[in-house]
Amino acid sequence: MFTGIVAAVGRIVQVQPYASADRGGGIRARIDAGNLDLSDVRLGDSIAVQGACMTVVDLHDGGFDIDVSRESLDRTVGLDREGEVNLEKSLRLGDALGGHLVSGHVDGLGQVLRYAPVGESRELVIRAPREMAKYLAYKGSVTVNGISLTVNRVIDAPEGSEITINVIPHTQGATTLRNVKVGDKVNLEIDMIARYVERMMRVSDEAAHSQKR
Repeated sequence: MFTGIVAAVGRIVQVQPYASADRGGGIRARIDAGNLDLSDVRLGDSIAVQGACMTVVDLHDGGFDIDVSRESLDRTVGLDREGEVNLEKSLRLGDALGGHLVSGHVDGLGQVLRYAPVGESRELVIRAPREMAKYLAYKGSVTVNGISLTVNRVIDAPEGSEITINVIPHTQGATTLRNVKVGDKVNLEIDMIARYVERMMRVSDEAAHSQKR
């Protein structure tokens, strides 16, 4: 479990495909953790890397390694090549919940339609997949590349929902959003509460429909 408050920007410095075909076509990535404190990190711990929950499989001076399966590579962006990544250690009991509850399970890929200055901040517009539309709401939370952000506007369209987000200067400078360009794909995770509300409503509707038969 995470909060969507990025602790540090690290960098994938090496990507090594698995040598054996029976490993499923995944990779091992070596990450320079930057300013992330690894003093309390152990093998098997979870760290969110660009919004995806990953397991630490090796520790080295100033960084760690992760194994990324083919399934994860197919459902995320930014883990299969060298470059900067947002990092957050898993939430511990007693930690401040600065953002919102984040599982680190990417629900879909969005595409950046606009990222431009508006006053002192920047306006980020992302097209989210149609299947995510029902989970996106005005002033609701969404995770973009591991960053907890607030949705300021939602416009539904046949090809997907367009969400608008205000990015303050601190977030721009302290995360990989500083590298984002129009056309880029981003990792999206819906609000966990919205996921459970939708599930409860669906089960309730199905039960009511069954009773009417």
